[in-house]
Order: sequence, then C-alpha cells, then structure tokens
Amino acid sequence: MLKKRKWPLKGWHKRFFVLDNGILKYSKSPIDIQKGKLHGSIDVGLSVMSIKKRARRIDLDTEEHIYHLKVKSQDIFDAWVSKLRHHRLYRQNEIVRSPREATMRTFPPPAAKESPKPAPSEVREAKAKPSSLPWQPVAPSSNSSLPASYSNGQSKVVAWLQESEEMDKCAEELARCQSNLTELSRLLQSLEILQRTQSAPNFTDMQTNCVEMSKKEKRLNRRWRTKSVGKDAKFQLQVPLSASMSPVRLHSSNPNLCAELVDFQPPVTRLTDSTECASDYIKLQEEFCTIAQKVHSLLKSSFNTVAIEKEKIKQILSDQEQSDQSAQINSLRKSLSQALSQNAELRTRLNRIHSESVLTEQVVSVNIISTPEAGDQMGIPLTQQASNESRLSMSESVSEFFDAQEVLLSASSSENEGSDDESYVSDVSDNISEDNASVTDNVSRQMANGDFAGSAFRNGRRSCLPAPCPDTSNINLWNILRNNIGKDLSKVSMPVELNEPLNTLQRMCEELEYSELLDKAAETEDPLERMVVVAAFAVSGYSSTYYRAGSKPFNPLLGESYECIREDKGFCFFSEQVSHHPPISACHCESKNFTFWQDVRWKNKFWGKSMEVLPIGTVNLMIPRFGDQYEWNKVTTCVHNILSGQRWIEHYGEITIRNTKSSACLCKLTFVKGNYWSSNVNEVQGFVMDQEGKVVHRLFGKWHEGLYCGVPPSAKCIWRPGSMPTDYELYYGFTRFAIELNELCPELKDVLPRTDARFRPDQRHLEEGNLEMASSEKQRIEDLQRVRRKCNDENNVKLEPRFFKKVVDGNHRERWVSNNTYWELRKNPGFINMESTMNLW
Repeated sequence: MLKKRKWPLKGWHKRFFVLDNGILKYSKSPIDIQKGKLHGSIDVGLSVMSIKKRARRIDLDTEEHIYHLKVKSQDIFDAWVSKLRHHRLYRQNEIVRSPREATMRTFPPPAAKESPKPAPSEVREAKAKPSSLPWQPVAPSSNSSLPASYSNGQSKVVAWLQESEEMDKCAEELARCQSNLTELSRLLQSLEILQRTQSAPNFTDMQTNCVEMSKKEKRLNRRWRTKSVGKDAKFQLQVPLSASMSPVRLHSSNPNLCAELVDFQPPVTRLTDSTECASDYIKLQEEFCTIAQKVHSLLKSSFNTVAIEKEKIKQILSDQEQSDQSAQINSLRKSLSQALSQNAELRTRLNRIHSESVLTEQVVSVNIISTPEAGDQMGIPLTQQASNESRLSMSESVSEFFDAQEVLLSASSSENEGSDDESYVSDVSDNISEDNASVTDNVSRQMANGDFAGSAFRNGRRSCLPAPCPDTSNINLWNILRNNIGKDLSKVSMPVELNEPLNTLQRMCEELEYSELLDKAAETEDPLERMVVVAAFAVSGYSSTYYRAGSKPFNPLLGESYECIREDKGFCFFSEQVSHHPPISACHCESKNFTFWQDVRWKNKFWGKSMEVLPIGTVNLMIPRFGDQYEWNKVTTCVHNILSGQRWIEHYGEITIRNTKSSACLCKLTFVKGNYWSSNVNEVQGFVMDQEGKVVHRLFGKWHEGLYCGVPPSAKCIWRPGSMPTDYELYYGFTRFAIELNELCPELKDVLPRTDARFRPDQRHLEEGNLEMASSEKQRIEDLQRVRRKCNDENNVKLEPRFFKKVVDGNHRERWVSNNTYWELRKNPGFINMESTMNLW
C-alpha cells in the first residue's frame, strides 16, 4: 500500500504492511518485516478508521498520529477494508475480555507468531504453539517477581509463603502428579510393546472389527462419544463399551502434562474376550485411565490451592499499600500543620512591623499627554510617574517587575524617521509598499494629533471577562461529528457552548500581542539580528493558544470587520471577512515602525480523535526604515482528545521567513511534532543563515515558553510570554491582551462600523454568560446569512469586500491587501452610511 508521509507536501511512498491479531505493522520491504525491522505499528482496535471508496484511501487516527493509506487496485482495497474490519472487531473483543493485557500489548508474543510473508497485502493469522516442558516445583524465595510498588511488603509476603501449609501441600500434590506422569509414561510404553506382539490386536484388526459393527452399535458408540468428549478436545482417550468407567478429558486441566502424551491416540475398538492378550491390553488401558484421573484430580486441587493463595497475596499487598498511603497522608498533614504555623508566625511579625513603622502618605501623579508637542513618543502616550514621596515595598516591586529582568526586548519606540522607499523588482509589491508607507504616515500623524476620537488616550482597560466559561461536559460531540470524519468542519454548525467570545478576525489581531518585537526589529541595524527578532515575533503568535484547546473562535460572517487601536503599543489594526466559501480572513496593521498584513484561509479536518487546522496563506511584514519586506507561512495546528480526555493543542510544520527585497539572509523554523508526554512537546528549532548558506544564528525554545538564540548555556533569551491573569482557566484561558479585544466602551459605539465584531449579539451574550440568548441569536444570524446569500445568488449579486482588494503578485498568487479606505471613511464622514447596506445581524 501507499502511505502518506507525516510532513506536509512530501507525497506518498510505498510500504509493506502485515496485519497480525489486530496490529497493523509496516516496513520498507518484506525482508525488513522478516528481520523484525519495523517502521511502526498501529493498533487497529484502538484507532478510528475512515474509508474513502472513490479515492481508495484508508485513514487511521491513533490519537498520537494520523496515518493516511492508499491502495491502487479496487480489489486489493476491498480486501484490505474487509480484513481491517475483521481484525478491528477481533481486537476490540480481545480488549473487552482482558483490557489490561490487550492495551499493554503492542506486538503479539513471540510464541504466537508465524514467519512473516514478504507480501504487502497479506494478512497473517497467529497460532499458538503448545509447550512441552514438564513442570518442576519451585520453592518460594526472596527474589519473587512481586510488583515494584510493594517493595516494602516483600519480606512479609515471602516469609508468609515459606510458612504456608497450603503451599507445602500444593507442592506435595504436584510431586505426586509428577510421579503419576512417570507411571503413565511407563504404561504407555507397555501398551505399545503389547500392541506389537502377535497376541495383541493390531490396528488393522481393530479397524476391521469397527467396520463389522452393526448399525445399532455404531449409533450407540457415536452417541456415547458425543456425550463423553467435548467439542474442543485436541486428543481423546476412548475405552471400549464394556468398560464401566467414564471417559476423561485430560487436556481440560493442563494440555502440557508430559511430552509423551501429545502423540498418544489410542484407537477405539470393540475387543473380544477370546484371547488373554486382549484382556491384558484392556487392563492396561483401564490402569492408564485410573492414573490419568488421579493426575487430573491432583492438578485440579493444585489449581484451586494456587487460586486461594493468590487471593490471599492480593489481600496482603492491598493492606500493605493502604498502610503506606496512611503513613504518607499523616506525613503530609504534619507538614501542612507546620507550614500553617510558620505562616501564622510570619503574618504576626509582618503586622507588628507594619504597625511600628511610620510611612508617609503615598502620592502618585498621573500625567496624560494630550498635546501634539508632548506626544512625540507615540509608542507610550499614557505614562504614569510616581513622585519622589511615594514608596513601594520590596515585595510589590519584585512582583510587578519580575519579568523585566528576563525579557530582553523592550517596547520603546524608535525616534528615527523612516527612509524613503526605493524601487524594487515586483510592481505589485512596490505599489503595496508605497500605499502602506503613505497610509502609515497618515495614521501616525492622526494618532499623534488625537484624531481618533473616542478611542485614543483611554486611561484603562478591563482585566476580567464579565462571566466565566460555561460547562461543556454534557455535550456529546460524537453525535455531531461522527458523520464528518475527514471532512471540512467550516460548514458544520456547532453548539455555542464550544465557542469562545472572540472570532477569527480578533484572533488575527491577537497575533500582534508582542508587537514590541517589531519595534525592536525596526531599531536593529544588523539584518541577521533583525531576522532573529522577526522570527521571535512569528513564534510569539502561537503562545496564546496553549491554554485555548477547549474552545474555538466564532466564524466571521461575510463582510464582518474588526478594529483595534492600541495607543500603548502604537499600532492601528483592522480586519475583514473577504470570502465565505472558502472562508478567507484578511487584516492590515499600521504603525510608525512597521506595516503588517496577511490573508489566511482556514481549513479544518476532523480525524475521529483529533482535529487539524490547516492555514493557507502568507504573513507579510514591511519595515520602511530599512526597506525590508518579510513574508512567511503558518504551520499546522492539531487539537487532540476532541471526544474524551484532556484536550491539548499542538503546532507542527516548518516556517520559512524570507526577505523579498534582499537575499542577505534566510530563516527556517521547525515546530517539532511530538506527543503529550514526550520531552520535546511544543519544541521549536531553527537557524538563520546568510546568502552563502552558512548558519549564523541558531534558535531553540518552546512556543509557549520562549525563544533563545545561541548555544546553551550561553544562549540569549529573545522573547518569552507574559504571565497569565488570575483564574485564567475559568475565563477560556485568555491572556490579558485577549481579554481586552472584545471590550466595547461607550465612546466607541458611535465611531465603529455596524459590521464590527463587538456588535455581534451571539458573541456578546456568550461573553456575558447568557447561553440561551447566545444560542438563539447564533441560529438567527446563521439563518439570516443563508437567506442573504440565496437572494444574492438568485439576483446574480456578488458582494465585494469594502476595505480590501484582490491582487496577483509576481508568483501569480492571489492575495488580499488593504484598499486604504478604512481610516478615511472612519474620519470623514464616518461609517454611518454603511448601516443601511450592511445589516449582518
């Protein structure tokens, strides 16, 4: 079969597969399978299987990885599907019968394997080989294989085993059983010798006598055999009808009593009493059966004894574990009481110090820059300065400015003016760059003059959401997603409880949370070091997703927009949903030091236990001072444990950052794919190389912890995320920046367009904790959008985005860029004229 490579855009490769007891193994060649050199194995019983008949594809989701398989022939595809279903059912039944052994076993035991066949589509059936080793009694010793967690109670258990009378009795019974087996072997040899003599009846005579039996006797003999012997017997010991003893199934207690018993199959015959040798033969048979009955009885008794002693051992070990846990609990209680007493003592000392100390009244003056002359430093127009009389305690200063020592990049704005634009090769890029530069200058002047009424110079933002996130434990996602395995989920309507009170347009703005990195890049003269800072910014956009695996953003409506003006960070941002099918979101951000824009198409795929988000598009960054224009792609995002367990998010793939205006350097970042328990989870590795291909800087870190440049331990921290707010788990895992994105202040209501995401009612109701209204509004808005789209299709009306336009770059790729009308419409005459034409909700 053909297997799709794990890395994107790597294509398919041929692999040889073997299906064994519900475990699908694969390797590069049949010889590697015979040698045991396997590339991997898949537990079919624990995987979610998706089948695509037209493409002849089989997708297996094992939670850790998603395997994509393809078969060229339809016949082979049908055969594989049939075998996979049978083995999947067999494996699931095996897990139900013995879940602990079944889940721990990745490969079948060596005794249950046949030699693998070098064919990629063969399915092997494993058969168990009986063992012929005789039993030997083993005396209990201190080296018994007890679990490691019970190491404290091993000595007691071993001493108990040595003093147990039941175990001694069991050993004696097994010893007698061994002697009886020796006697059985001797009788078997005597029977064979007697059979070879002339006086003993041979097999030919007995077969002739069997043929001459009457029909009635045959019927009786057949009925007798049916009642006395089980259907699953591997060999049977049958005696003539004249014998009064009942038949015995020797294999029911132990199929491997002795190696000589396996090949013994006494014939069924009807012997005559005419000869003395025949009587001796029957007598030996009866004696054989009697001893075999004794062996069966002894083994049964030994088995019962071992079972009873096993339960006793379990009880002893359980009591030992409970006693150990009680000791640990007592120790923890003692430590807790000591900590509480120390805490009370420290509180008393602090209160005494506070009462005895004499502090002057703290006076904090807040200077708000409101004039153009005082607003030269646009990056931070709102400053708070403490007077010389104010005093801060050591604990307050350490807790407030702890991260300042470790984060090496500050948010200071550059005072240098941007250089004039130069001419470049691509006409489209030149036009975009010139437009962005002119608009950036206009926006910077407007921000400096305070022209953005109602949004600039606000003296505070909210630090908490109005209501916590709802409980989603009662939602059965399987009923919603079971018919959409392998499909795009952008068209599937989800319950509103699974959303977070932000949409995709606001998520794009959240990528600018650490825009200080771009300000720092605009101040860095060295192009190689500047590329390092840009790479840190590309990684920082993923840090906010670490605690957000439990919810998804709202899907924007066609024509929906979002605006964000951050005077503290010195940028103005707006975004718009430019296409509905396929869903495409575009954004544009302008600052004194940089211009940032991107258009991304989001593609969702559900694989049974996980969901992949595949972004298609590019991110663009322009730094006017140096004439640089960077572009890079985004990596794949995967949310694991969609249906059960603790959900966790993972990013994997490769990012390539290029400066399209210069070939001086190139950066590659690899988001390593791992699993939840591996040491390299969320790991990022990368390098920056010059135009000759020489690696100049090496980057490493984790996308949720920070990025470092250099070689440990002398590496330098380029970026690390800020601390999370209090009780962030209760509020969708939002960062401080995300909490502020959907805030709607009274002064903003008159200046924002009616299409802004802040006015969306279902999103607002969810943020306020009103789930019923949020659900009904979400359904109403979706129905309204369907009616609006149907009406436009019937009238051949094509809606065009208001703030973005489609262009084709030098590589013949379609991109969405700003048409430079948003800020002009906002300023004069405002967005009041859009209300009658764009009624989204």
